[in-house]
Amino acid sequence: MEENINFSEYVEQMAKVLDLPIASEYLPSVVDNFARVSTIASLVMEFPLPENVEAAPIFQLLPPHES
Repeated sequence: MEENINFSEYVEQMAKVLDLPIASEYLPSVVDNFARVSTIASLVMEFPLPENVEAAPIFQLLPPHES
């Protein structure tokens, strides 16, 4: 992932693209959280996977296990 991302600009541009208004008082928190999520995602994306691993076609939430 690119290291020099301007998250403020990115969030503002994506909000326009998605027609998603973000109130000015929330924008700094949204940008901060986006930067955190980006850091976490980069850790996940850097994790090496063997060539024979295939993505699961369907993810389903299982019901809670009853004891």
